[in-house]
Amino acid sequence: MYGTDRAEIREVFFRAWRRHRERQPLEGIEKLIVEVALQHPEYHAVLEAPDSQTDRDYAPVFGESNPFVHMGMHIAIAEQLTIDQPPGVREHYRQLQRRLPHAHAVEHAMMDCLNEMLWRATREHRAPDQTAYLDCLKRLGET
Repeated sequence: MYGTDRAEIREVFFRAWRRHRERQPLEGIEKLIVEVALQHPEYHAVLEAPDSQTDRDYAPVFGESNPFVHMGMHIAIAEQLTIDQPPGVREHYRQLQRRLPHAHAVEHAMMDCLNEMLWRATREHRAPDQTAYLDCLKRLGET
């Protein structure tokens, strides 16, 4: 899944979903992809249509959200929590768990901070600011 080619990255999602549907063993990141996809039934049709979805663009201006970006952010957060990177992210997650009803809602709240950090890094042509990310998570946990 790690790469920069959109079609290759999406193919990992399609393959994982296909293997899940065919009851084949899942390998590596495929397990996490399927776990995330199962939490998003609204994306199942997308995952079952690689011919029409591999090169599809999603236009936020028309209210479309990119299911691959959304699922990818869930995966990124899960990986952050696994290794506590950036350091302290697990503690912020625990703080948010005290406020929000379930893990999925916590991840969605964290996505707002992650998205903001990535947007700023892209806009300003610099590395993502982990301190700003953690500060955003801290604010969410305090409100």
